[in-house]
Amino acid sequence: MLITHDTRCSLDAVVDLVNTAPDDNTTDGLADVASLADFVRKHEFSDVGVLSEHDLAAVRGVRGRFAGVFSADDPRIAAALINELVAAAGTTPRLTDHDGYDWHVHYFAPGASVADHLAADCGMALAFFVVAGEQDRLRRCEAPDCRRAFVDLSRNRSRRYCDSRTCGNRLHVAAYRARRKEAAG
Repeated sequence: MLITHDTRCSLDAVVDLVNTAPDDNTTDGLADVASLADFVRKHEFSDVGVLSEHDLAAVRGVRGRFAGVFSADDPRIAAALINELVAAAGTTPRLTDHDGYDWHVHYFAPGASVADHLAADCGMALAFFVVAGEQDRLRRCEAPDCRRAFVDLSRNRSRRYCDSRTCGNRLHVAAYRARRKEAAG
């Protein structure tokens, strides 16, 4: 599956967005407008304008729907969620070459809100996975104390953890210690 630069950027943004949601171990990564501004800066969104509490609430709503895509077991459910997001964003595909990047497609309308920007571009990036029959690559970490989202881009679809250096390594070390303890009797 060919993943273009702009699609990869959208995938990174949607994964980071979903992972800002609070859970038992973390607080909301989008706690205020300043944290939303940091998110926008990190992902180099263009033409966003001045952010407000309204933008924050809208992005949190989009975040919840994207979380549903990562949790969906059935492609029809994922497709329905993506269709709702993209349609609500008023998708307007257009070619652009800005900020030193070669030609690529933006799916959001000029002057769109940050929530519509995310819904359109990230929704289309996820749509490509559903269309290609690759929805199973949209995953949650298998570590028992972590449910972070990630996209498995490994060749053989073998990635199980959001980060092999943290979650994966922690579980492997725990299993090793358990085996050693059992062997020592």
